[in-house]
Amino acid sequence: MKNSSVSPDKDFICSDDIRHHFSMAMSAMYQDEVPLYGDLVDLVSDVNAEVLTSHPDIKSQLLHTGEIERLSMERHGAIRVGTAAELSMMRRLFAVMGMHPVGYYDLAPAGVPVHSTAFRALDSHSLHKSPFRVFTSLLRLDLIADENLQQEATATLAQRQIFTTGVIELIEIFEAQGGLTAAQAEQFVQEALETFRWHDKTPVAKALYQRLLNQHPLVADVVGFKGPHINHLTPRTLDIDAVQQGMQARGIPSKAIIEGPPRRACPILLRQTSFKALQEAVGFKVANNADASHEEYEQGHHTARFGEIEQRGVALTQKGRALYDELLAEARRQLGVTPNEDNAAQYNQILTKVFTAFPDDYQTLHDEGLAYFYYQLTDSTLDSEDGQALLAATLSTDDLNKLPNAKLTALINDEVLRIEPIVYEDFLPVSAAGIFQSNLQEAQPSQYDDYSSQQEFERDLGAAIYDEMALYEAMQAQSLEQCLFSVSV
Repeated sequence: MKNSSVSPDKDFICSDDIRHHFSMAMSAMYQDEVPLYGDLVDLVSDVNAEVLTSHPDIKSQLLHTGEIERLSMERHGAIRVGTAAELSMMRRLFAVMGMHPVGYYDLAPAGVPVHSTAFRALDSHSLHKSPFRVFTSLLRLDLIADENLQQEATATLAQRQIFTTGVIELIEIFEAQGGLTAAQAEQFVQEALETFRWHDKTPVAKALYQRLLNQHPLVADVVGFKGPHINHLTPRTLDIDAVQQGMQARGIPSKAIIEGPPRRACPILLRQTSFKALQEAVGFKVANNADASHEEYEQGHHTARFGEIEQRGVALTQKGRALYDELLAEARRQLGVTPNEDNAAQYNQILTKVFTAFPDDYQTLHDEGLAYFYYQLTDSTLDSEDGQALLAATLSTDDLNKLPNAKLTALINDEVLRIEPIVYEDFLPVSAAGIFQSNLQEAQPSQYDDYSSQQEFERDLGAAIYDEMALYEAMQAQSLEQCLFSVSV
């Protein structure tokens, strides 16, 4: 497939295809590095097959939205970088794969010294071809309280190069000529993988690693290694509660609490769980080695990489998100402490009760403007000139985003249109922090009073971040435009 944005005399590989091949290669590499991840993928596959067999309504919904074909290849990953230069080059690397920064997440208030964005495709067509996402966090060195340690961490990061010479050259070729040929794209995938590969030997001494670890486990995970190894990959399930039970049944050590909203008939936003991080053998560089030609290492351990699972629901509007945030805060207020293994059952009961205030059927979510939906023509409208005329008359406006919801509800009630949920493609800062913290084995949760700044993050990134709400609004409006186009031709 040719990239439409480049010169017609060049046979370039579509960025969506490069992203797909890279995500498959990443998954294979991570499964080889962390075999338990392969067991997790098998479990998710089994659960999804059971849901599709036993719930034809869910299967029908996925067919209507086009998600069923992407379900088995759906993944998101997470990485952490240490410097503005690393973040900026990472942005350029992901751009080759048609992935752009969407959303800003400040995790410092939740005790994690990073701020983040998610690199992903922007429109429905590209997302269906490859929904691969990478949650990318930048370490906030300014939150390291020990000034001497902060300086050592800065100096250590300044000495590393996390990108191969080959991948930098290919990024520059992509930017100069507007695309990559098949051979260049294949080489790019292999070169880019090296950035995310696990290294069991570190560039720091064990004593420095321990000081970094004492500051915060995530600081040690970023500063103490040669590159931003992928710390988890996440398949998408249609029933995360069944996966949680399945992990326990198959002897996969799972975290106690599913992050996000409670179980619902109509899932919203994002629910996440994981198997606990592995303790992995690591060789720490011996300081003051007398033989400079031969590096020596002493054995130790590091804990950071884990396997995550997610269940995605409908994307919420600003109004819906405000209600979600309010109810989540209320559930945590009632619990009185941070949710953990000891209070998991109590927290789930509180969460379920509190969220009864959030409507749990798609029609109400639509009518009250709480969620985003695709609009599609019903079969009866396709066969009815009256229905088509009514649709055309209702949609005759310059801005479909400003069309009164009541008019759309009337079309749905008259069976001129049907609605299907637009899946949430992004992340939740509280949930992300919960996943990170449960896999970092921090004895005492950190507290940071200094909030991060999106403006500072965008400066380091070298680009503006896309507003996820604007993207969902565009997807919803485009579905209406397609309905209008279909009855106009």
